[in-house]
Parts: sequence; C-alpha cells; structure tokens
Amino acid sequence: MAAYTCDECGMSVGVMTCGTCDVELVHDTIVKGDGSSVHVCACPECAGKIKSPMCCGQDMECELN
Repeated sequence: MAAYTCDECGMSVGVMTCGTCDVELVHDTIVKGDGSSVHVCACPECAGKIKSPMCCGQDMECELN
C-alpha cells in the first residue's frame, strides 16, 4: 500500500481509492514535456490520475516498496 507522508509535520495519507473503479490507487510518475516529473496517484484499472497529495504547502512523498 502506498502511504504519502509530509516531511514537515508527519501527517500521512494511507489507502486512496478510485471513485469510478473502487480500486486502490498506486504511486506513479509522469514526465512533462519539459522533462520534469510529477508524482501522481494512478488507477490501475481505468488509468485515471490525480496529483499526489499536498500538506504544509509541499508535495507529500511516497516511499516505494
């Protein structure tokens, strides 16, 4: 299970599910046209994606297993 944690305050977010498919979202990274990358939560069923969560004004990080 992917858990996103805030480096600033320690807040964490556990299981997030797709509202359409009701399956657990997985951590993924997309590469933008300028070559920079963005961390996202992706649905393995419908390929929907959302920006990874933020806390304290910064992206929360996900440690991959």
